[in-house]
Amino acid sequence: MKSLSPMRWVFGLALAGCMVPALANPYTTMQDREIKALSAEEQEGLLDGQGLGMALPAELHGYPGPQHVLEVADQLDLSAEQQAETERLFDAMREQARELGQRIVDLERELDERFASREITSDQIEALTVEIGELRGRLRHVHLSYHLEMDELLSGEQREAYQRARGYDEDRPGAHDHQHDHGHHHSH
Repeated sequence: MKSLSPMRWVFGLALAGCMVPALANPYTTMQDREIKALSAEEQEGLLDGQGLGMALPAELHGYPGPQHVLEVADQLDLSAEQQAETERLFDAMREQARELGQRIVDLERELDERFASREITSDQIEALTVEIGELRGRLRHVHLSYHLEMDELLSGEQREAYQRARGYDEDRPGAHDHQHDHGHHHSH
């Protein structure tokens, strides 16, 4: 095996030394964010009422979400009543999620601005972060609850068709544990 010349060693070490700071601090790419704690995608998702993965326990255990049901509605053979109710559920969920998302973004902006001005106290940090946490919990509750309502609206066959349409493995544990025909439709 051929050894490296001393000059190549020096160059290699210098190059590695330049890379270490960037690798050691993943936050350097976040300096230009409008709100430091939120990526542009997360901020947009919160303001638009998107799920942002908040309902994964429901979705991945076979409880369909209203938005995803609408996306694959042609494969579910929904009745006109089910289609209308799904649209109503989606609109109500999105409205609630947008309102909570706006409040979260506003509070994250306030927290960010107080740190930027260097005029923040421990009590203010506690008040803002506790409120943000509570709002995030409420937002997650909204998304998960609408998965539960959507599940009750569909028949067992439609839930199975949903699983297939979304590309989920129907043989995974828990996929059908809750899936029985409820025999009624919720109206709220």
